[in-house]
Amino acid sequence: MKMPAIALTVLVALGSTALAQQRSGPFTIAESGAGYGSLADAVNAIGAGTGTIVIAPGTYRDCAVQLGGTITYRAATPGTAVFDGGICEEKAALVLRGRAARVEGIVFQNMRVPDGNGSGIRLEQGDLDVTNAMFRNSEEGILTHDDPAHAIRIDQSTFQRLGRCDRDLSCAHSIYVGHYGSLTVTRSRFEAGNGGHYVKSRANRVKIDDNSFDDSKGRLTNYMIDLSNGSAGAITGNEMVQGKDKDNWSAFITVAPEGRERDSSALSVSGNSASFAPGIQRQSTFVANWTDDAVRIGQNKLAAGVKITDRR
Repeated sequence: MKMPAIALTVLVALGSTALAQQRSGPFTIAESGAGYGSLADAVNAIGAGTGTIVIAPGTYRDCAVQLGGTITYRAATPGTAVFDGGICEEKAALVLRGRAARVEGIVFQNMRVPDGNGSGIRLEQGDLDVTNAMFRNSEEGILTHDDPAHAIRIDQSTFQRLGRCDRDLSCAHSIYVGHYGSLTVTRSRFEAGNGGHYVKSRANRVKIDDNSFDDSKGRLTNYMIDLSNGSAGAITGNEMVQGKDKDNWSAFITVAPEGRERDSSALSVSGNSASFAPGIQRQSTFVANWTDDAVRIGQNKLAAGVKITDRR
């Protein structure tokens, strides 16, 4: 029997409405308009492809593992999408091992796991871009594995009340980057650490520029920037304030304290400031070098008691 055109139109409209209802949720794939009830479902829907997940305002216990593809995770309104304590694989809210990921405007908080490395982001391979994000009140902000062929870029983000050195476990840090090709950190703020370093990196090359490291309310913290095995690149235009309650105040920046694996003579450090929080008088070193590599240290504004460099 031939169905009247008007009836067919109604059925199609009803079917479309039902499909839209099935595909509604706070995690929307921008390219298709499909919504999902969980972040993991949205990630799995993109799979090995390329897509953007737009996250509605709210506080979520969600987490997800990205196994492939190139995915952007974007808050619909910056600062209103909060991932609060949800952990995948006892690692992080986002466990990333795809081709690439980009994180925009998202807040990560209260990440804790048994091994003491609970992170907002655990990057296991691929490129990572983070912009306008916040990491707070967790054991670690961003932690990575090794991937020398790829790059990490962090811009206009905040790292607050992160890190730890307790429970007889290895320390955690605000950012801990493994043997990556490069690390870029720009226009970001680090403050009130709870232990460990603010930036710990084993990347081949770094660009750490125009950031604020405010340790005045830090607790049992260590270095501002730790280049664990040496690095090329540039550290420029950063403001560093060392606080009172530190586990180690002997240096602001370190070069290869865990063994020289690359030449740091192509590392330049200039245009920075280093000082102590009000009321603190002590001796420290701006750039502590565990190698004979001639790090290029230019003009920096150093407070009284801060020596330019030393060999350790």
